[in-house]
Amino acid sequence: MLPGGSGHLGGIPARHFTSRGHSVTVLSRTPTATPWRVVKWDGEHIGNWTDELDGADVVINLAGRSVDCRYSAVHLQEIMDSRIKSTRILGEAIRQLENPPCLWMNSSTATIYRYSFDRAMDEATGELGGNERGVPSIWRFSIEVAKAWEASFFGAETPGTRKIALRSAMVMSAERGGPFEALLRLVQLGMGGAAGAGTQFISWVYGSDFVRALEYLIRHEDIEGVMNVAAPNPLPNREFMHELRAAWGGNFGLAAPKWALEVGAVFLRTETELILKSRRVVPGRLLDRGFQFEFPEWSGAARNDQFEM
Repeated sequence: MLPGGSGHLGGIPARHFTSRGHSVTVLSRTPTATPWRVVKWDGEHIGNWTDELDGADVVINLAGRSVDCRYSAVHLQEIMDSRIKSTRILGEAIRQLENPPCLWMNSSTATIYRYSFDRAMDEATGELGGNERGVPSIWRFSIEVAKAWEASFFGAETPGTRKIALRSAMVMSAERGGPFEALLRLVQLGMGGAAGAGTQFISWVYGSDFVRALEYLIRHEDIEGVMNVAAPNPLPNREFMHELRAAWGGNFGLAAPKWALEVGAVFLRTETELILKSRRVVPGRLLDRGFQFEFPEWSGAARNDQFEM
């Protein structure tokens, strides 16, 4: 089951698991026609949707308002509420079931770690953010959301269900509406140069590795807790964009200074945190367990022929 599975990210596992013959049910506030079953819910209240949970093998909760927006007071509240309320009501529903799911995976975010240039952040030694100096105060909101999100998840009383929080980096896939499509558009317009100083690290994971990691976590029943789902080799924004241009024939990429990004973010109705915060996150636990990434390096992922936009 995929609560919140109707967005860009949700379409990746929904399509993957359906193609492999699994029965997939998506919980959505606005159901649409899809190759998989879609059931309406509001993400806040117990309803008939709980029948779909009873006897389900796995729940992967991806519900949450997109952070690709201006951080107005209304949007900030929606971002927080959509994550906390959906997680809380899932925990309440699972606790009441006669046949609860064996595994509940809940979205979190790699943004929970501090703004980092100096070293990589894994699950064991990574430092949570929120107290950095010299960064915009609004960036602390993302940390607060991530911490509250995980607290709601791990605080749910579901003794019969294994739980994993997915601290995912940006998932790069050919699905429409995702970060890859937006970055490629910049390259095609000749604007795919460094953003700001270009030294901030980009953490990412290729779409097929994302779903392979989900399958791995499902199979290995001794794994629980927090898991970083990110490629093992984050790289600076300048190098990231250079590799993307090289893969897609963009010989020239106009750089965007910080002031220009701030102006552009206003017109695009988004925030610069999404491209200026340095996220240097690595999948320590997956690597320790021997998980093999198909695309550990961005240079190979960017050139993969599955990217057909």
